[in-house]
Amino acid sequence: MSVGMPSPLAPEAVPPSAPLLRVEGLTRHFMVSGTRIDVLHDCTFEVHRGEIVAIVGQSGSGKSTLLSLLGLLDRPSGGEYVFDGVNTSRLGEGPRSRLRGEGIGFVFQQFHLLERRTALANVGVPLVLAGQPALRRRSRSRELLEAVGLGHRLHSKPHQLSGGEQQRVALARALSRDPALILADEPTGALDADSSKMIMDQLLEQARIRDSAVVVVTHDPKVAERAHRVVELVEGRTR
Repeated sequence: MSVGMPSPLAPEAVPPSAPLLRVEGLTRHFMVSGTRIDVLHDCTFEVHRGEIVAIVGQSGSGKSTLLSLLGLLDRPSGGEYVFDGVNTSRLGEGPRSRLRGEGIGFVFQQFHLLERRTALANVGVPLVLAGQPALRRRSRSRELLEAVGLGHRLHSKPHQLSGGEQQRVALARALSRDPALILADEPTGALDADSSKMIMDQLLEQARIRDSAVVVVTHDPKVAERAHRVVELVEGRTR
């Protein structure tokens, strides 16, 4: 499946607009014991606001590496990554960190919740880092947990929640600063079929409400079918 090819079960197409992110000629290599390992080669694609894009490919094709670059958690070896009009290759660490914190939300296969904290406290972590006052954090976290159907679980800790509920807490946390871009790395990989569908329903609905773009890495064809477009990675190259 080529870059830009629509999924047959995709939602209604997103109208043309300036891209939220543009990747052009992106490459990434690592040096391991003096040997250069090329992971990504000349990746090029765009994602628009409100668009859902699935990245698929075999294990080792570079999907997680690409997601780390899109999330400004890593720097490319070459090429250009423009996010929300900003050429990120020219940014120092401080501005990159601010852009990541304000503009990008993350959802991972493993939920990465703080075990000793309640759902309310977990959702508020990005707001703590942003310096928001306690009352504002609690109000915002409550609002988001209610939005993903967990208004009755505000004071539950992770071990008291099912896998699907934990992932909904993680989704609420990713939405806490109204990011323009949500990056999801196998968000349903640790869940059963019913929970997977619920998470995708919630993710896409919340993205629609906020006009956020979603880039999701997945091995699950049912998840890829929910996207507007599929970008396939083959040996580190987009197709």
